[in-house]
Amino acid sequence: MRSSELLTDAFGRIGTIVGGVLHGLEPQNANWRPGGSGNSIAWLVWHLSRGQDEQIAEVAGTESVWRSGEYADRFAFGLDPADTGYGHTAEQVTAVHVDSTELLREYLEAVLARSLEYVGGLSDAELDRIVDERWDPPVTLGVRLISILDDCVQHGGQAAYVKGLLSQGDLAPARG
Repeated sequence: MRSSELLTDAFGRIGTIVGGVLHGLEPQNANWRPGGSGNSIAWLVWHLSRGQDEQIAEVAGTESVWRSGEYADRFAFGLDPADTGYGHTAEQVTAVHVDSTELLREYLEAVLARSLEYVGGLSDAELDRIVDERWDPPVTLGVRLISILDDCVQHGGQAAYVKGLLSQGDLAPARG
């Protein structure tokens, strides 16, 4: 098995995890914040998509899906278009509010398609390419891709956990 096949399988799992979270999810539940201040499913899915999108675009030398698909305007969160969610304040998390989960799903699927196309075409030798010299040791493409995967799987798991909280009637907003 080639490294690109492993990476394709791993990135594909993000779609499976998050697709399961978004399946049947009502917007008010996507926007619900555990304890009133935790990260909502909408924020977690948006953030994992944005982070993946920008980092893949950077290593691939392409424009992000966020920019090419005009998603900043389409989501209209009122955040800086370059924002990916890192270091968000409570107010910024609140700004990531959706009226439908379909745009979240569309964006995630577009990001995953771009990521899968990119990692599917990589050779094993390309994974040794240095992509970030700000660290000691410098970060290779392989290490960066694993970091992206790790972040996305963790946030996907967090979103699944929050969805599980929704089934605990006393914790979730009224459904209607």
